[in-house]
Amino acid sequence: MRLWHEKIIPSLPRQQLLGQHRECCALRGNGWQKNHSTVNYVFNYSPYKLFQYHQLIMEEMHFRGYNPSDVWKEPRYRGLKCQNYHSLATVPLTQPIYPEHNAQYLAECLDNLREKGIDLSSFYANG
Repeated sequence: MRLWHEKIIPSLPRQQLLGQHRECCALRGNGWQKNHSTVNYVFNYSPYKLFQYHQLIMEEMHFRGYNPSDVWKEPRYRGLKCQNYHSLATVPLTQPIYPEHNAQYLAECLDNLREKGIDLSSFYANG
């Protein structure tokens, strides 16, 4: 489980992008507040921030021709097996969305991808 640094979302290979969508769906649903060391930081913030991050993933999916379900565009939606939030206050969009997504985290994400055999040398050149 990992939320990739938002700067590399456009460079993610298909498998990682679609996996990130599944991860966001799970976290927005019954995975909310379930302990996992690499994503626990998201629980320190409003679920609306996760919605904002998920929007970035879905925008990239649309750009590439994938069609995530429109139900996920609703911030209060939590999946078929989880009751929607009754209300969810909007929070300002920050850059990055999560302060934990700093330069060190970016390097960790790039290292993680490299260990998986994913070459983002073009990102290194442009990032």
